This record gives sequence, structure tokens and C-alpha cells, in this order.
Amino acid sequence: MHGTKRTDAGIALSDLILDLFRLNNRIIVAGDRLVANLGLTSARWQVLGTIKAAERPQPVAWLARDMGANRQNVQRIVNDLAQEQLVAFRPNPHHRRAQLVVLTDAGQEAFNAAMHLQAPWVNQLSQDIGVDEIETTHAVVRALRRKLEGDDSLQD
Repeated sequence: MHGTKRTDAGIALSDLILDLFRLNNRIIVAGDRLVANLGLTSARWQVLGTIKAAERPQPVAWLARDMGANRQNVQRIVNDLAQEQLVAFRPNPHHRRAQLVVLTDAGQEAFNAAMHLQAPWVNQLSQDIGVDEIETTHAVVRALRRKLEGDDSLQD
């Protein structure tokens, strides 16, 4: 349906998207505050988490894909993390120029410290919101993300 008039669902989704933009900004600011004393930012923390969650070392392009982010931005953050010795580069047997990114011991410690701080924060944030509500919201957000990831016509 490609009209100029929004459906009721389109109106509701537009309102949700605006709130998601605001929420994303608030989460980034809160994350920056939470991990500032660790020498991290939300962006650096997210990259460390993506590296940690990967089943095996990956090149920057794959990390960016997993994050749904721009490769150049992730490369800049990875370079900063490497300069601070929180990540290191390893040879990639499949691609000479696209090195693999791995956490160093210091990077693992920084990530663990961030997660230690995150637990009480997220527990407090989730107070008074039911698990069922959170899971339903997660399912809707995941469905929207998958639609956007899988349909190039929605990207225009």
C-alpha cells in the first residue's frame, strides 16, 4: 500500500518510531554516563559487546553488519579501542587486508566492568514494567528490524 495517507497502523508506528528515536538518544546518554569512569562510551561498549558476542573473531565489516551500523564508524571506534589496547588485530586467513578483531584481556575486563554496572541500572529501569510487556515490545521491534533488513524497497 503506497498512498500518501497513513493507515491507523502507520500513524501508530510513526508515533512509536519517534519515541524510539528519543529512547535511543536517552539510552546512549545514560550508557555514556554509566561507563564514563571506565574510559568507555556507549559506542565503544557496544563494539566490545559485539566482539564478545561473536562466535569467533570477525573483521570490522562483519561487526558493523551485526550491529546494523556503518563500517567506517565501526572502524573508527575499533581503531580507538586498539590504540587503548582494548582490542587487537589478528591475521585473517580468508582475506589479507580485512584483519580479525579480538578482545584483549584489558578489553574483556572493561566489558565485564561495564556489564557489572549495567545490571543494577537495567534492573531499576525495568521496575514496574511486566516481563510480558517487555517481551511483546521486543517481538514488535525485532519484527520491524527484520522487515527493514530483508526488504530493500523499505530502505528508500
